[in-house]
Amino acid sequence: MNTPNPELSPMRRPVTLADVDLFGPGAPEQWYAAYEILHREAPVHRLPGEGPTPDKDAFILTKYDDIALVVRDPVRFPPLMSLGLRQLNESGVPPEEVPNINTMMASMMTLRPTDALYRSHRQELTDPWVGPGASRNTEMITGHVNDLIGNWIDNDPGEVEFISEFARPLPQRVMNSILGFPQEDIALVEKWGAAQVAAFVHGEGHRNQLNEEQTREQFEALNEFADYVQAHIEDRRRRPKDDMITFLTQVTYQALGRKLTDLEINGIVYAMVIGGLETTQYAIEEQAQLLCERDGVFDAVKQDRSRLRHFTEEGMRLRSPTQGLSTRITTQDEVFQGVAVPAGSQLHLRWAAGNIDEAEFECPHELKLDRKAVSRHLTFSQGPRVCPGAHLSRLEQLIAWDRLLDRIDHLEYAPGNTFLHQPGIMLGTLELKLRFTKAV
Repeated sequence: MNTPNPELSPMRRPVTLADVDLFGPGAPEQWYAAYEILHREAPVHRLPGEGPTPDKDAFILTKYDDIALVVRDPVRFPPLMSLGLRQLNESGVPPEEVPNINTMMASMMTLRPTDALYRSHRQELTDPWVGPGASRNTEMITGHVNDLIGNWIDNDPGEVEFISEFARPLPQRVMNSILGFPQEDIALVEKWGAAQVAAFVHGEGHRNQLNEEQTREQFEALNEFADYVQAHIEDRRRRPKDDMITFLTQVTYQALGRKLTDLEINGIVYAMVIGGLETTQYAIEEQAQLLCERDGVFDAVKQDRSRLRHFTEEGMRLRSPTQGLSTRITTQDEVFQGVAVPAGSQLHLRWAAGNIDEAEFECPHELKLDRKAVSRHLTFSQGPRVCPGAHLSRLEQLIAWDRLLDRIDHLEYAPGNTFLHQPGIMLGTLELKLRFTKAV
């Protein structure tokens, strides 16, 4: 990871295992140095008393095989969210009456409380828009990419703040178009999207816990978003359009044999926003950094677009947008890398560390445009719970770089970059100043 000014971080570069802290202030600047130590000395790293209850521990998994094993088996290693849904449903309280629950969780109580319904939910409700059916959005995405490039391609000198002028607004525009939100509402949706991921940015520790005041502010914003979405749902029921919200108001969910309620639609929209903005933004801006840093890659991909998919996949592997999440629980005693992990332990899956595991990837820190099985990285997870929007994100990245390479002949860093990152568990560079040569 490019950190030319690590002294700006309040955390010093880790040298020993005792120095490793993946969650403290300034940790993003030191993550990749920490992964080297964890791989070497503690590929299964215990966090005493930080499990789901104070009498249980958490364990950080950093090896590819361990993480892949866990994510491919949601029965043996159930997601925390699934356990929470089970408890909510067993309580007998209707979703609309559960206190302090966002609309996504409320909708999941009825639409996808089991693994079978999870699969049906994806196949019937989201895949047509952001899954394998995402290609329907190709023309729309291309239009947004062209418009955004057009806003700065004629800058003199040829410089751009790439995140605010391209990487961030692209997935925002795309998601607004899919859902049917007006483009002039991007600032509002961005505000509410930030509230959705507040815990992953400002939360403490591996469980991303917000304090009471932060939680109150989060739910105030989320309630505003729920009201906004509800107004769009009511409008689409009266005046159908060609967008995902209209589709959700009309579709019959075959798995349950009925139409969706307004609350269920609201929750699906919530999930689309939380999953559709951050990952793609961070992937694109980190790929821009790789093009600036890795000699020959820009020209190789520009001259041979058949290598573009390898570039974007390698970019996501090398610079994972979401570095890790504490998402799974052990249902039985396990052993990872010779370390005993008791039943009831919480697992923090460190995708980014698994993605540079030399036991899985030859020369893991190299960007190889001929790497075999290039998409086997963990960035979107794997198995039955793979990210529902992976197809859409990949499509956005490919179109973005295809058009950028058409319009630009050279790319490098402009002066003034610090390469500092936001706090939390996502690899989010705060700003990225680039210098480019416009294609003639």
